Amino acid sequence: MAHMVETMAYAGEVPWHGLGVPVSNDLTPIQMMEKAGLDWKVHEVESFIEFEGNRMPTGLKSLVRGTDGKILTNVGENWNPVQNETAFEFFSEFVLSGDMEMHTAGSLHDGRMVWALAKVKESFDIFGGDQVDSYLLFSNPHQYGKSIDVRFTPIRVVCNNTLTLSLDRKSDQSVKVGHRVEFNPDSVKEALGIAHEKFATYKEMAKFLGSKRYSVDSLIEYYNTVFPRTSDKRVQDKVLSIDTLSRNAKLAHDSLQTQPGATYAEGSWWQVFNSVTYITDHVQGRNADNRLYSSWFGGNQLRKKDALKTAIEFAEAA
Repeated sequence: MAHMVETMAYAGEVPWHGLGVPVSNDLTPIQMMEKAGLDWKVHEVESFIEFEGNRMPTGLKSLVRGTDGKILTNVGENWNPVQNETAFEFFSEFVLSGDMEMHTAGSLHDGRMVWALAKVKESFDIFGGDQVDSYLLFSNPHQYGKSIDVRFTPIRVVCNNTLTLSLDRKSDQSVKVGHRVEFNPDSVKEALGIAHEKFATYKEMAKFLGSKRYSVDSLIEYYNTVFPRTSDKRVQDKVLSIDTLSRNAKLAHDSLQTQPGATYAEGSWWQVFNSVTYITDHVQGRNADNRLYSSWFGGNQLRKKDALKTAIEFAEAA
């Protein structure tokens, strides 16, 4: 198992990152938690230091994993850890009603980040076979400074690119809950209640991008916007061309015609946007689990939001 992913289980086909152990797709959320090796509790324990033979309290608490005593993080007062079981029970009513099925679950960073992903039984098909499915991702961090994050995310089937429902960082289609308050699953579900409408809006956005064609100049400008180069006067003095693109911009450009699903809406801004999501999910990063983390929780998550917003702006100007 790669070093960032500690444990993982998945239903269906092998994930694009190739990690985890296979399970059936009819598991209850709690059964998925157990198969993924996440049936452990977090305990708050007083933290101490040794100084000149004396044992003194630090005023902090350590979050300790019950199965092996591993210290996950140190926290202050009024911290409310959410147990893994609570996170997985969040999906129970959706799974029991038949609206979702558990898809993947796992632990990253030695237990500091636990996630569960459920497939929503809702999808759309555009451009004669380009299918996009909807998923619900629950991130439960056992780490100081990290918030619980529950969000809907589309995934393009042909290439397993993780897309984004958000057209603007300020209106991210997710709910974040800090550990300074008690986690209330009902209020989170209420906040996520309009996800169906958001998914329908995303379909219209995808169709719009697929209807607008790019030019060579606008394509270069787009990649330079999404993957800007560091300041270099030698580059600034040149006419913008493929030669002036940054390394990651060139990777996206090179994948434009070779990425899976490149023939869907070929020559359009939908194709261009997906070249960015393709390299962030499948090419960048040192290894598969590093790409998984960055795609869902790290810098590439924000990169894809910017790429979508910018693609819409260029398509509107086309």
